[in-house]
Amino acid sequence: MKVVIAELNWPEGIRLLRQEAKVVYNPDLWKDREKLFSEIKDADALIVRNQTQVDRQLLAHASRLKVVGRLGVGLDNIDIGAAKEADVSVVYAKNANAISVAEYVIAGLLTVCRPLLAATEAVKQGQWNRRCFTGSEIYGRTLGLIGVGEIGLRIAVRAQALGLKVVGYDPFVGPYDYPYAEAGIKKVSFEDVLAHSDFISIHVPLTPQTRDMISHAEFSKMKPTVTMINTSRGGVVDEQALSTFLNHHHQAFGILDVLEQEPPQQDHPLFALDNVILTPHVAGLTEQSQERTSRLVAEEVLKELRGQPSICSIR
Repeated sequence: MKVVIAELNWPEGIRLLRQEAKVVYNPDLWKDREKLFSEIKDADALIVRNQTQVDRQLLAHASRLKVVGRLGVGLDNIDIGAAKEADVSVVYAKNANAISVAEYVIAGLLTVCRPLLAATEAVKQGQWNRRCFTGSEIYGRTLGLIGVGEIGLRIAVRAQALGLKVVGYDPFVGPYDYPYAEAGIKKVSFEDVLAHSDFISIHVPLTPQTRDMISHAEFSKMKPTVTMINTSRGGVVDEQALSTFLNHHHQAFGILDVLEQEPPQQDHPLFALDNVILTPHVAGLTEQSQERTSRLVAEEVLKELRGQPSICSIR
């Protein structure tokens, strides 16, 4: 069996795959489509992150391909319909990075409310401005979740432990499902999340229905002091609308781990703002999560190649 890994992977998964298959590992392979096509023509499995476009053109070059492994959970770079037509299963790292994303969101809230790094820099420059860095508590404030899946649930547990009230909107979660019935998240409308939350954290896939779901109209309903965090996908938030909102509301804050274009152009309008934090799509990237992701995807890919059912497959 031959497995091609076209993007960055952690050693544990590669080690597991090499016990049963020939592995071609090139973390930059996704950048050269022609070279990628050449490598996958006799491959049984392809493992990617979010840069490799697994589309009809790619699948047409991979006549032996049986499974695509996604080192993550977002599937917007994989044409699921085309994969089904080609009888290629897709496995993903179900919940492997959920803890890391949850911790990133909590870290973001605390960073905005208690700017310790900025205070440190001021002290090093000879300042001792206690009033400037008084900060605020997150205790007793409201966190609104747009998307109450696995990651949203884990965020809620951590937020409640810190004294936050948690409300959520998710059209695919029923009133008697665990997040609402037992985890203490209050089910509210989309409009209520926008209007009443001090912090808003977004956890939805990028689809035609969710593209620009947070735009000018939605920002106009938010508190002028809101902190909005997007760790889902670029394109869910209208970045121009966010820039306009933050320009007009200096006490508001945006935390974006994902952007519509990654990496962004250097003239991106958000770069000029002080009330924004931008990170390079790392919310789910910790050493621990990537070891889990690497191991889980390797194990599930090997199951598919053996003809065994995978717990993380889409067919």
